[in-house]
Amino acid sequence: QVHLVESGGGLVQAGDSLRLSCAASGRTLNNFAMGWFRQAPGKEREFVAAISWNGGSTYYADSVKGRFTISRDNAENTAALQMNSLKPEDTAVYFCAAMERGTYYRGADSYEYWGQGTQVTVSS
Repeated sequence: QVHLVESGGGLVQAGDSLRLSCAASGRTLNNFAMGWFRQAPGKEREFVAAISWNGGSTYYADSVKGRFTISRDNAENTAALQMNSLKPEDTAVYFCAAMERGTYYRGADSYEYWGQGTQVTVSS
């Protein structure tokens, strides 16, 4: 079992930056791909970014490409999402997720473990 806890969310203005962190416990993340998803009120959960188990490959939604950067530190059992140039449309609850057996990084159904989420609110 993997327990994931996100932190770093908050209320910021458009153009600001935030860094979300995801801390894992229970098992080492060495064998897991990691992903970030978000869900805005009234909308479905959507893919934001993902990173392979060794950090060698990263994937981004078109809406965040060039602004967000996903990273991981397997020694610390953590993952992070650096979010720059934030926009009001980035407002959502952000979830960290871990995928052990799946292969489709962009699909929420591929991920076996989820955090509780952290709220990000971007004011205009």
